[in-house]
Amino acid sequence: MYNFQAILHNTPLWAAIIAWAAAQGIKIILALIVDKKFDASRIVGTGGMPSSHSSFTMALSFSIGKYYGFDSPLFAIALIFSFVTMYDAQGIRRAAGKQAEILNMLILEHKIPNVGELKELLGHTPLEVAAGALLGIVIGLWM
Repeated sequence: MYNFQAILHNTPLWAAIIAWAAAQGIKIILALIVDKKFDASRIVGTGGMPSSHSSFTMALSFSIGKYYGFDSPLFAIALIFSFVTMYDAQGIRRAAGKQAEILNMLILEHKIPNVGELKELLGHTPLEVAAGALLGIVIGLWM
């Protein structure tokens, strides 16, 4: 029972979860405003504004920094993890999304059978990553 209670009181963990949920909630609201319809895939979907990966990892990092010190090795590890995650989100996953877009056009154009549409919204623009990071920092310091 002690381990479960420890999880319930783990502030950095909850800061990360709350930041992820906030980013996903913002994506839903923005989809409602822009597309004028509810898109359930935005609840857990990747890509879009703001980056939930960035908010998740930065909230974890800054919550750790707040509680264990911004000069602690634990904060350094978490922050480097955040940077790698954000680099991947705006670099590698974004490129994969662009490739999926091109492949989808080719599949449609050549009427290739038995091939479903590839997911295109995988990565993030630098602005989406920055917005997610800022959201995560605010929530991490607030918690």
